[in-house]
Amino acid sequence: MTANSQNSGRTAEDRLGGLYGMEKLSRYVLAHKRLVGWFTVGVVLLGGAALALLLPNVSERNAYPGLPGYEANQKILQTYGTGGYERPFVPVITLPQGVTAQDAGPAFDAVARQTNSRVASYTNTGDSRFVGGQTTFGLVFGGPVEQGGIPGSALGEGSEFDTAIDAIMRPLLPPGSTLHVTGLDALATGADTGGLNVPVKLLITIGAAIVILAWVFRSALAFVPLLTALIALPVSFIGLLMASLVIDIHETTLTMIPLFGLGIAIDYALILVSRWREEGDVHRAMATAGHAIVFSSGAVAIGLLAMIVLPVPIMRSLGIGGMIVTAASALVSLTVLPLLLTKAKPEKESTGWAKWAATIVKHRWSALISAAGVLVALSIAALGINLSVPTTDNLARSGSGHDGLVALTQAGIPSGVLTAFDVYVPPGVVGVDETLRSLPGVYAVAAPWDGLLTVLPVEEGGSEAGEDTIHRVRAAVPDGVLVGGNVTQQIDYVEVTYRAFPWMLGLIAVITFVMLARAFRSIVLPLKAIAMNLLSLGAVLGATVILWQWGWGTEAVLGIQPDGAVGTFIPVTVFAFLYGLSMDYEVFILARMREEYDRTGSTHQAVIQGIGKTGRLVTCAALILFFSFASMATGGELDVAIFASAVGLGILIDATLIRSVLVPAVVATMGKWNWWLPGWAATVLKVRSSPKS
Repeated sequence: MTANSQNSGRTAEDRLGGLYGMEKLSRYVLAHKRLVGWFTVGVVLLGGAALALLLPNVSERNAYPGLPGYEANQKILQTYGTGGYERPFVPVITLPQGVTAQDAGPAFDAVARQTNSRVASYTNTGDSRFVGGQTTFGLVFGGPVEQGGIPGSALGEGSEFDTAIDAIMRPLLPPGSTLHVTGLDALATGADTGGLNVPVKLLITIGAAIVILAWVFRSALAFVPLLTALIALPVSFIGLLMASLVIDIHETTLTMIPLFGLGIAIDYALILVSRWREEGDVHRAMATAGHAIVFSSGAVAIGLLAMIVLPVPIMRSLGIGGMIVTAASALVSLTVLPLLLTKAKPEKESTGWAKWAATIVKHRWSALISAAGVLVALSIAALGINLSVPTTDNLARSGSGHDGLVALTQAGIPSGVLTAFDVYVPPGVVGVDETLRSLPGVYAVAAPWDGLLTVLPVEEGGSEAGEDTIHRVRAAVPDGVLVGGNVTQQIDYVEVTYRAFPWMLGLIAVITFVMLARAFRSIVLPLKAIAMNLLSLGAVLGATVILWQWGWGTEAVLGIQPDGAVGTFIPVTVFAFLYGLSMDYEVFILARMREEYDRTGSTHQAVIQGIGKTGRLVTCAALILFFSFASMATGGELDVAIFASAVGLGILIDATLIRSVLVPAVVATMGKWNWWLPGWAATVLKVRSSPKS
């Protein structure tokens, strides 16, 4: 088939399908400018009202229905008012000679009384395991820790509670005593700052976007994508308000979605603006770039399915919020942006990216091997990812919390007591305490409350041995006895989420394949796109391990000490956001390559022109999204910093190593096989076949 016959076939097919629909939409919009303009103003005002209605009704509760650990923790909280998911604060007292642990009793009693906490110590248990020489300790459950908890390490919650405990206890201790309050939260390397300070982060992102867009366009046209984004955000608030009638919208969604939405809306505007600059005609730009926007928004939505199918309300809220803001961004770009472009003048595109692509095509094997080598090496590092609760050897190395831990271990008391967990025993069940005391890995069992036991393990819950102890406790208790605790709930979350993760990957890959096979009329290109995205995910998780688990350069770059673990929610959430965004860029590039191949019949020309026409667009869009997530990574809240830096790194890795090097190298290497679509597949997909030669 000749290039001209291919091109004529493509045009006829386009006019029967999506491209004609996009051109028809642009003609309708421009024919009804006043109506669209006033409708846009009205929608923006409604968006503000929707946000005002939504804010008082957002959920702050992190629920995990069906998880045994979560259900146990909720039962403990409802029955006793404290404990369950809470991590205990641990006052460690070193007493002078001649003074006994019993003399510290008034101080522990005062903490329980003044803070409405539940306290276990030698005084109310009589258990000598709470004493080591002249050192004694207690467990205080009652800090202002959010019940349910975001599924990560989330250490640093209740960061002022240790100070309150110290202030209450110190005056009541015998003269000559030393007091240090330790615990996982007291040892945290970052603080729970209670939010992202979204207005400040938005200003940072907007400022970065203005600088980048000004560099790209060098004219007032730079403000057009930004204006589109600022219109899309209120539209997304309307969608979130409607969604709140069906599901709970979590407060985290309202803090993260504006930052994500700003970047994705600018992305879509850039696609259309860049194509308009090239074509010089709004309708032709819509007929090509508009189609890419529709497919790209579909790709983002598919990636976010990974969060929606999870049985975790906060993740569903984030996934649905992401889908809504993506749809709003695409809708505004396809309706409002054509109006704005009729007022501007097109400009010439740079040829720099075409030269870069030609270099990659010329040295395609070297580019393929070097880029793939780096990505595979990073993916191998990801195999050692630690999703457990952090252990003390990776936490604070100084301060009162560290001094308390040192005093505790020097007295022969294991650090595992910092991860003590509760066991609820219903009425009529007896002998559970003795059973648990006999288990390997259990240091002590405190039972000063009716129906509630607190197990003090030898090893910390975040270690493999500590998790084994929890499994032994669960296996030993009779039916009806509920094993709670922070670590227990995290173990359940990891098991439920990542047991289903491979199935989610398979489902998403199948949906993506069908969608892209129709879009590109190829079997090979969709398979390559999916493989690249999975390689991208592995690489970014490996980079996250290096940055946050191994701690290479983290303190120097971000000023935050890593804690040796990656939050349990990180892999699935990063995948959900990055899969869609990465596929976003893939669709931009491959759609243009397919178009150039249909026009010229040359794979090498398709690669050079495809990268040449989209390279600056992808780089600009990636930089804006990078700054959006980089702004989230600042502020000291460790889980948020890990998530945001992971997505930011993923965007950079994807836009540089993958889209700028590996994709053109692979397409150039595979030649005509890229475009192969046999007749049987074309019949199933209901598109025209595309033989490889």
